[in-house]
Amino acid sequence: MLSGKVLKYLPSDGENPMKFMLGQKVNMTRVFDAEGKNIAVTVVKILPSTVSAIKTAEKDGYSAIQIKSVKEKGKKEIDLKITEFRIENAGEYKVGQNLEVDLAAGESVAVQGVTKGKGFAGTIKRHNFKRGPESHGGNNVREPGSIGAQQPQRVTLGRRMAGHMGATVITVQNLKVVDIDNETILISGAIPGNNGAILRIYSK
Repeated sequence: MLSGKVLKYLPSDGENPMKFMLGQKVNMTRVFDAEGKNIAVTVVKILPSTVSAIKTAEKDGYSAIQIKSVKEKGKKEIDLKITEFRIENAGEYKVGQNLEVDLAAGESVAVQGVTKGKGFAGTIKRHNFKRGPESHGGNNVREPGSIGAQQPQRVTLGRRMAGHMGATVITVQNLKVVDIDNETILISGAIPGNNGAILRIYSK
């Protein structure tokens, strides 16, 4: 287990801690609690974050800060795409300010990530359709069947069909922080995305 040290996402003046962070998914493993219970956890590396821009209600119509971080790729560090968090006290931050994390073991968090891409998939894999008969002259085994209608005389919007599967933004709520230290956070359960994926983590 890790140290359980409490970290805080604080402005430079030490006020108004913000409970959000950027992380990089490492892998899944298991740990044991004090009672010997086996807990499946996802290991997430805490990414150092810097304020790259500030949005205010007066100028931009809403209050938010944009955060820039870096991602390890082999022995190199590459810049990540800027990520925006909407907060009420954006004016208390400064561009170039380094942020820390305010999360502690036992807290519930919501984790947002991009799911694994599955490529082009048919309706059976993508939407759990059933197969058609394979005998007695059946010629509709894995086809989706009729996609039209008498009225309206077109394919309606949202019709379940074959297409690109996965690679969508998913938010998983009510995950528990099992342990945390200066570099790593252990979160119970599975988290969307491949190993190395960038995650947005919020506290409730």
